[in-house]
Amino acid sequence: MTTEMQDIAITEEKPLLPGQPNPAKDAEAAARILLDQGQEHSIETPHGLLHVTLHGTSNTRRPAILTFHDVGLDSKSCFSPLFKFEEMQEIVKNFTLVHIDAPGQDEGAATYPMGYQYPSMEQIAEMIPAVLTYFNFRTVIGVGVGAGAYILSRFTMAHPDSVEGLVLINIDPQARGWMDWAAQKITTLTSSLTEQILSHLFSQEEMSANADLVKSHRDRISKAPNLINIELFWRGYNSRRDLIIDRTSNFKCPVMLVVGDQAPYEEAAVECNSKLDPTTTSFLKVLKLSSSPPHSSKQTTHTSHFPQTFSCY
Repeated sequence: MTTEMQDIAITEEKPLLPGQPNPAKDAEAAARILLDQGQEHSIETPHGLLHVTLHGTSNTRRPAILTFHDVGLDSKSCFSPLFKFEEMQEIVKNFTLVHIDAPGQDEGAATYPMGYQYPSMEQIAEMIPAVLTYFNFRTVIGVGVGAGAYILSRFTMAHPDSVEGLVLINIDPQARGWMDWAAQKITTLTSSLTEQILSHLFSQEEMSANADLVKSHRDRISKAPNLINIELFWRGYNSRRDLIIDRTSNFKCPVMLVVGDQAPYEEAAVECNSKLDPTTTSFLKVLKLSSSPPHSSKQTTHTSHFPQTFSCY
């Protein structure tokens, strides 16, 4: 019996001399920068272009985490603090993050011309399937705040097979009533757009307790070069229709409702929770840290106030 000897190439590993480039470390650093900064895309949809930032690789084996921000914010200002927390790093490393900016809300967006017909909340929800198609994602887990929570809810109702779970923060599923409409008209005459949006983002108690945070938002919104675009998004949100929610026919996926204690939409989120299926719905109330022990309930977990901190106690 003969044994064939095959040539084996043996490469000697030599230590790098000082100052020599390390290809492996350079590639790792480049990948880290790409993950941190994200890949920006402009995606054609039935109702115009959407600016989308993808973090990580478009791995279609797992559902992507798809986010949608609130009025007065963009995807960076709304979600960067959340996903930079140490507790979120396992999610960042193992899931693709897809951040959608509402039309004209992304940093550097061109200002819409006078008379531009901004898409309705329903039309913005109809733009999301184009994002899934573009990246070839079969399903997503949606994370939305305020107006973004409303838009993702609309999308989920129209495309239940595309969503495996929802996290809805500070959602108000109800359209404005006549009293709200009248109050808004009066507020428009007496308050600037910036102050109107701040009243949407924060309650009076929150404004008093978080002066520095409120000031940073006030400065950013008031000095935004695309303030006209922000106003169009704000008007569209105030013209939203009711979300018809009941326990049997709407959300086919698990839903987590999150609301801040004393937040402007606390009552709206509590009412929304009462209409959803309790077997598939979780309710998370976000509280300020205090020395007193939290109240316990089957469906409520307490953390510190969103979005400043997420430390549980």
